[in-house]
Amino acid sequence: MSLSTFAELVELRAKAASVFPFFTGLFFSWYLLGSVNGLYAVLFFIAMILFNMTVDTLDNYNDYMHSSEDKWKSDTNIIGRKHISLNLIRTMIVGMIVPSALIGLYLVFEVGLPLLWMGLICFAIGIMYSSGPHPISSTPYGEVASAFAMGIMITLISVYVNSYQMFVWKASLLGQILLASAPLFFWIANIMLANNICDAHEDKVNHRWTIVHYIGVKNALMMFNSANVIAILLVFYAMYIGVFPLALFSILLAIPLIIKQSLIFNHEQIKTKTFVCAVQIMIFGSLSMCIGFLGYWIYTLFAN
Repeated sequence: MSLSTFAELVELRAKAASVFPFFTGLFFSWYLLGSVNGLYAVLFFIAMILFNMTVDTLDNYNDYMHSSEDKWKSDTNIIGRKHISLNLIRTMIVGMIVPSALIGLYLVFEVGLPLLWMGLICFAIGIMYSSGPHPISSTPYGEVASAFAMGIMITLISVYVNSYQMFVWKASLLGQILLASAPLFFWIANIMLANNICDAHEDKVNHRWTIVHYIGVKNALMMFNSANVIAILLVFYAMYIGVFPLALFSILLAIPLIIKQSLIFNHEQIKTKTFVCAVQIMIFGSLSMCIGFLGYWIYTLFAN
């Protein structure tokens, strides 16, 4: 299997949806709680990426196995198009999920049982997202489920792993983490939504009844645009109440780029051409936030 085929199979280009929540949690832990645990953060990052690749591979595998459209299987799905062995796919799934689980169990032993329950929630959503007779990805709840697991839960776990020694399960802290992760929630949900908009016809053929099936492409595009606006407003609100430092005015750098990509996607919704717009919006928005955090970190170094 070539590297490009592997990257498409595990949907490597969409891994920003996991990477940026991880860094948001790390920066949040450092900024508000004053704690970073480097080794545990790195181990969690590895386990997270492995499991994310497992879920995306499993999604492509189940789509291929359950599709009733032979032409779609041979011309569109990566497994049929690249003639990938199904045994190889199953071996890859096991080869990624086992080390991910083992790393997770080690971290549970080191940082405490709360990580186990949070991890089980993510594992359950990840497996049910693409498996079973009624996978979540084929329902109107795919956007919410994927955004909750990646945008909110990854951020929460990242905060906990980096600050477990002082982490207190109280409403005020959880509310702050929820607000910090909320922009990512909307951008990640938009990646799933953009995918379903592009696949509206194919999903109908394959009996996947996503939110786009129920509200139509026009309303789905309105939802897509609204989510981008809400995400940006939430960044400003988080700065206003002190959850983010004022350095995250760096989000202004991303706004023109987000507008440009939104206009491109609104003009045409083609999987091979414009789906990437949703991913780029996520990257631009999240990266601008990370730039702000890094700027604040550099400022504090020189200030002290």
